[in-house]
Amino acid sequence: MEALDVLIVGGGPIGIACGLEAKKKGLNYLIVEKGTIVNSLFNYPVNMQFFSSSERLEIDDIPFISNEAKPRRNESLEYYRRIVTSNKLNIKLFEKVEDIKRTEDQFYIRSDKNRYVASNIIVATGFYDLPNLLEIPGEDLSKVSHYYKDPHYYASQKLAVVGASNSAVDAALECWRKGAEVTMIIREPEIGHRVKYWVRPDILNRIEEGSITAYFNSNLKEISVEKIKVETPEGVITLENDFVLALTGYMPNFEFLEKLGIELSQDQKRLPSYHEETMETNIKGLYLAGVICGGMETHKWFIENSRVHAKIIVKAILAKKKKQLNLEHGATE
Repeated sequence: MEALDVLIVGGGPIGIACGLEAKKKGLNYLIVEKGTIVNSLFNYPVNMQFFSSSERLEIDDIPFISNEAKPRRNESLEYYRRIVTSNKLNIKLFEKVEDIKRTEDQFYIRSDKNRYVASNIIVATGFYDLPNLLEIPGEDLSKVSHYYKDPHYYASQKLAVVGASNSAVDAALECWRKGAEVTMIIREPEIGHRVKYWVRPDILNRIEEGSITAYFNSNLKEISVEKIKVETPEGVITLENDFVLALTGYMPNFEFLEKLGIELSQDQKRLPSYHEETMETNIKGLYLAGVICGGMETHKWFIENSRVHAKIIVKAILAKKKKQLNLEHGATE
């Protein structure tokens, strides 16, 4: 089996950027993605609009043309898909990396479909796969979801939206406009200021006029088939309920990182160890790219500020490869 120069785990925008850079520099590379192309973006709400402008989401200086200044989900899917197909990137889809072992100078990778050998690994897996669970009774009921897709599903239903992030606010507004009776359960005293600036006034007005009910400084305590219990500053109340959208955020797969031997900070941030000048972790030849670098600080890294990781990592791999060739050349002289 021929060894790859680099295997990239994750086919999101940053994984694609790493593949593009590796191909451009002549490295033997492979991207392995457990879902479809940009799987996380595919699972975003159907009507989602990005906070950033299209040019800030571009990778490798490939123009991203959108109908509005801030592109929508379907436009981003088209953009990144066209990059993969037009550049004929070497990518394996619907294939999950299950284990990576390192010997002295090689990594041995096992997926649910294949086996690979690589000199370097780039982990660019993001954080959208594992939701922050409420860990309350009834959370496992079929009426509860940690992902929001389409507002039509909740038309004419009593819907509880837990959280006040961008995703929670978007879901509350869209579902209310499709005829849902929406109640927001918010741990904080107000709608967060990180909410998109053109959306925040909308949700504040809907709450103020009573179209959407909001319980601030409150927590969902229990979910049953027909009701929910909410702990509010005035005490525990019981509400009739058909569906719950628990949009309380997501986290990286720390178990996978620890299995690889990557050191994580012991505080709540769970920051992975890596060198900023190369993005190499405490494991030689294993690099991190994209939002996964932020640990639980999932607001720290985005497509727009982590796309540079591709060039940093490939530069480091090339420098290491050149050094190795020079050592081998010197040994034969």
